[in-house]
Amino acid sequence: MKESTWKQCIETHSSLKVSPDKGKINSLVDTAMGRNTFFESNEINENNSNYIFEGYYSSMLEILHALLLHHGYKVTNHICLGYYLRDVLHKDALFRMFDDCRYKRNSLVYYGRKMDFETATFAIEKCKELFEEIKNILDNK
Repeated sequence: MKESTWKQCIETHSSLKVSPDKGKINSLVDTAMGRNTFFESNEINENNSNYIFEGYYSSMLEILHALLLHHGYKVTNHICLGYYLRDVLHKDALFRMFDDCRYKRNSLVYYGRKMDFETATFAIEKCKELFEEIKNILDNK
């Protein structure tokens, strides 16, 4: 069954209740911040934009995993991370942004569909924006 809601993610065990782990949360945040710092020091060009997008997407995933872990959940797929944003936090705009980035990342990684430079730089900015929004939510918990 392919999940279409957070409730279904729980029912199918794609999202599991766990004890929050402050050490792991901090480690995920530190790794994500470090990766972002690394990519900020690189100039984005047509040859590296898809790879830089993947890096920013990974950082955004780490901060999102940290947020869910803070709330006592471990999620085994990316789509359920999005459903948490939409169905639990009621952040529809963030969900749509996340889902668009997720789709672009899946097209790149699983189907070999590289983005043109303009699309990749736009997706990078969306990942950065998502990262900041999710980090703000986490910081305010």
